[in-house]
Amino acid sequence: MIRKVVILARGLGTRMQKEDQSVALDASQAQAARRGLKALIPLANGRVFLDYLLSSVADAGYSEVCLVVAPEHGELRRRYQQEIPLRRLSVTFAVQEKPLGTANAVAAAEEFAGDDDFIMINSDNYYPVAALAGLRALKGAGVALFDQDTMLSRSNIAAERIKAFAVGVVDSDGRLVRILEKPTAEVLSQLPRPLWLSMNCWRFRPSIFEACRRIDLSPRGEYEITDAVQYAIDRLGEEFQAVLVREPVFDMTSRSDIPSMAARLANVSVQL
Repeated sequence: MIRKVVILARGLGTRMQKEDQSVALDASQAQAARRGLKALIPLANGRVFLDYLLSSVADAGYSEVCLVVAPEHGELRRRYQQEIPLRRLSVTFAVQEKPLGTANAVAAAEEFAGDDDFIMINSDNYYPVAALAGLRALKGAGVALFDQDTMLSRSNIAAERIKAFAVGVVDSDGRLVRILEKPTAEVLSQLPRPLWLSMNCWRFRPSIFEACRRIDLSPRGEYEITDAVQYAIDRLGEEFQAVLVREPVFDMTSRSDIPSMAARLANVSVQL
């Protein structure tokens, strides 16, 4: 079973930086939010959000983590290289020089991954251990997809955002056929139920790096990991097995997410 995880932690956190007078934050939370440091939002007992995600990664059986960061993200380096002890995980860093999209971020971790399969996840989502462990148990590439109804009823993400998430189309053998980005209501109405959402939780083989290098910029001017996945399927013959998960993903995007996330994780033990 694989042991490596790449976590995308370069984000600028523009939505987190936006003031929200309806949310009461303590001084340390407000300071981190002003700087857009979603991964370093303090929650409880001296723990920040990324600590909880890393603990789940370790719970799922992984032992090596690469954080893809911006050149100026010294706080993350200090925390995981100097400030807190790591017993279950080793944490290294890869620098994404410019914010050119998720595929560009994955490409920054090529040296870390080497010839090994690895998991890729976001640093501002808290994924269930079942999803991470399910990907680890696969043989070959894969994606964790999440039941839309479960996300609507149990996640902390607003319903209008959930309904706009990318949807994975899976064939009768459980293989991913396509990721539909921002599908229209008409397209969604024609898909079988349940709808399975992509939350950027992938298992990649080293072939993904070739795909990341070969795709073009998307209409919004970024190299998108979903485009790289589609290239790997269509042009490189890669098969992505879907792990279907009926547990929610929690999100740390804006200041309004901080109190609910702190409450949900209050009794979660962190072991790094």
